[in-house]
Amino acid sequence: QVRLVESGGGLVQAGGTLTLSCAVSGAFFKIYRMDWYRQPPGNLREWVGGITDTGAANYGDAVKGRFTVSRDNAKSTVYLQMNDLKPEDTAVYYCRMGLGDYWGQGTQVTVSS
Repeated sequence: QVRLVESGGGLVQAGGTLTLSCAVSGAFFKIYRMDWYRQPPGNLREWVGGITDTGAANYGDAVKGRFTVSRDNAKSTVYLQMNDLKPEDTAVYYCRMGLGDYWGQGTQVTVSS
């Protein structure tokens, strides 16, 4: 059974840093593209950034230059380092494996001004 478990969310002041983790089990992790999405309160889920199986990362315009996606295939884990956080980054953050319906349960990130 495939499982994705996010962790690392919390409350942080504007300008601060958080690193989210998404641990995957039950899948051959290293062959999959991994993506991060977020859903702000009252809004649709949006793509944040992702990383290919070969380690190439790309990002949405709202986070480019502030967020970094990385992966550790030995630990079957993908990370989202978030720097210079802004109140508009407040959202539930989700990881997704591949292009199918494999999602984590989400972790809340709240940025106070």
